[in-house]
Amino acid sequence: MARRKNTSVFEDLYEIAAMLPWWVGTSLALVAYVVLHRYAVAEVPTTTVPGQIGQMVVGQMTKVLATYGQYMVPLVLLAGAVASVLGRRKREGLVRGVAGDKSGDALRQMSWRDFELLVGEAFRMRGYAVVETGGGGADGGIDLKLQKGTETLLVQCKQWRAYKVSVSVVRELYGVMAAQGAAGGFVVTSGEFTADAKAFAQGRNIQLIGGVALAAMIKAARAASDTRTSAKAQEHQRPQATASAPLRPAQDPACPRCGSAMVKRVAKQGANAGNTFWGCVTFPKCWGIRT
Repeated sequence: MARRKNTSVFEDLYEIAAMLPWWVGTSLALVAYVVLHRYAVAEVPTTTVPGQIGQMVVGQMTKVLATYGQYMVPLVLLAGAVASVLGRRKREGLVRGVAGDKSGDALRQMSWRDFELLVGEAFRMRGYAVVETGGGGADGGIDLKLQKGTETLLVQCKQWRAYKVSVSVVRELYGVMAAQGAAGGFVVTSGEFTADAKAFAQGRNIQLIGGVALAAMIKAARAASDTRTSAKAQEHQRPQATASAPLRPAQDPACPRCGSAMVKRVAKQGANAGNTFWGCVTFPKCWGIRT
């Protein structure tokens, strides 16, 4: 990740909205318009009152800024929401490409930026909240921050096709972990690691994920996601019992004569008048009873 350059307020708003779910960015755009429009249409005194000149100037400036901002801020947030949707589709496409690739070429030929997006999505599929801090260059720094519960973990991505990741990269991550109080970290590469890098990572709560392990992790997470989606679809399609078609109670007896269903009846005459009994539903065709 390259060093962050100075950005404007609108650029910061766009980046924030792009990182959030699209519906959050859209909601923020609506809220921003309502709030700024209220200031844009508010009446501001234009007469000069001794001792209140400063207040009048501030009010006029606020009105002017709100007049333009009520349109510009929502537009920037909506643009970020669109970027969020497109980014989500791209990440899902990267996962599908790697999960369905048996040769490993999809992972090796990926650009460094797409590689960071892929790794972030892989961790999201494993239940982590992911903040992408990269995007400014092909090397250096922390690219992802992961959150699960109260723990924060850091991720360094290395899309290196020709070289093994050296121990210096792992040392760099370990130093940043100590400085930020992170509980652990990952170094993820499309290639491999040197023996020194593997030795340094042992006992330091740093996990090294090479290209083969990354592809396996993505395929497993993809399979688990497909299984959950299929289970939910089957649950929605499962027929439900309705009041118009009640199930026959398992304890209802069958007629001893014809085998038909039986219903409860009340004797109206004779020695058993007033008592209930089971009678065949085909009565008077069948006189089968059960007491």
